[in-house]
Formats: sequence, C-alpha cells, structure tokens
Amino acid sequence: SLAVIAVLLVWALLFWKPETTSTAPATPPGGDFTLQSLSGPFSLNDLRGKVVLLYFGYTSCPDVCPTSLTLMRIALSQLSDEELAQVRGVFISVDPERDTPERLTEYTQHFHPNISGITGSPEQVAEVAQRYGAIYQRAESDSAMGYTVDHSSVTYVIDQQGQLINSLPHGSMPTLILQEIRKLLNKR
Repeated sequence: SLAVIAVLLVWALLFWKPETTSTAPATPPGGDFTLQSLSGPFSLNDLRGKVVLLYFGYTSCPDVCPTSLTLMRIALSQLSDEELAQVRGVFISVDPERDTPERLTEYTQHFHPNISGITGSPEQVAEVAQRYGAIYQRAESDSAMGYTVDHSSVTYVIDQQGQLINSLPHGSMPTLILQEIRKLLNKR
C-alpha cells in the first residue's frame, strides 16, 4: 500500500547507498625506470631533485610528437637559467626498432638541450609505458616508412622526488606547462 511505499522511499533516501563505479581511469603509479641513452643507462632516479617532463613518442612521428616537443621547448625557453637547471625533459621512444640512442639524441637536441631521448628493448619500453598509462600500437602502412606507431600524447609531470604528479593532454599550451613546472619548483 501507500504506507509501505512511503517507508521504502524514506529508507532509500536516508540509508541506501548503492555501489558507485567510477568511469575515470585510475592514476597510473609511475615510478623509476632505467632505459638507454647515447651516453649509457639513463635512470629516472638519477634526476631526483629535478622536475621532469616525460613524453612517449617516436622520431618518425609526423606531427603529434613534434608539436608536443615544440610546446615543451617553448615552456623550457621561458625559464630562467636557475629554473632551467632544475628541469629536465625526457622523450621515451615507443619505436625502439628504428630509434637508436644516436637518432634520439639528434632528434631531441633539435628541440632543446634539456630534453633527453631514451629507449630500450620492446619489453622494457612496454613496461615503462604501462606504468605511466601511455598506450601505443604499431600500425602497418603503405608509406615509405613501412609502419607508423599510433600512440597517446600526454606529457607526464614528475616532481623532484620522482612521483608522478600530473598528466597534461596533447596540445597543452606552454603557459600551462610552465605553470606546472613552477608550481613544483616553488614547493621546495
């Protein structure tokens, strides 16, 4: 009857707490890794004390990677020398088959001297990418390159203790990147 419905309605409003499932992805854990640079093993742990901007891509990327690295370069170029000494960009290649440490160094130095290019075996790169929530997949094509690599385009902001703090989406303006860097530099 109406009394039962009213009691159930009051109970539902006051006491019922249905399980809610979040559709937002969990924040990836991030963490230390060691891959290869031109000068040998390169570890995130070696950058403790610096703010790190981490990006996954590849040197043959036609437009997404150059755009992201250019935006990073613009932000880095607006830092004072003192600030710049405390910030490092890291570009991890998701195409270790073509991106040698030599090629990566040449590519990243084109953008900024504070950006290092590193890679590893396909298994090592996949493990680091998973830890940061980066995704990529080789895509066969009819182009002269033979294949492309579809990949997420996110700049990961890592604090001076090596903790993943934020993920900036593709196209984040240099002012936003600069704001994230300075927020961490001013925390010290």
